[in-house]
Amino acid sequence: MFKQVIVVRKDLKIGKGKIAAQVAHASLEAYKKVNEDARNAWSSEGSKKVVVKAKDLNELLSILTKARRLKLPCSVIRDAGKTQVKSGTITAIGIGPAEEGKIDKVTKDLKLL
Repeated sequence: MFKQVIVVRKDLKIGKGKIAAQVAHASLEAYKKVNEDARNAWSSEGSKKVVVKAKDLNELLSILTKARRLKLPCSVIRDAGKTQVKSGTITAIGIGPAEEGKIDKVTKDLKLL
């Protein structure tokens, strides 16, 4: 089975709409980095997505490092800074779609957003 996990920083004081936008950006950008076979497998299985939280930037970057070591497709979302945070602020990361077991090695202990 394939899935995608989006990890959002919880230390930023941003609204629900902003979080939703950051999650959408992370999902789409990570999806673009995946080969066609993985895209098709993920899509045929229902495009499973899970959104979890990281307590702060350090935890988010640690998760990103672990995911990259496993060669998982990842996206890093930096906000444009037009509303609630400064330009360039890292708000979220997208991991996958990829094999669920591989992603779980990185994200299984994270709490749902």
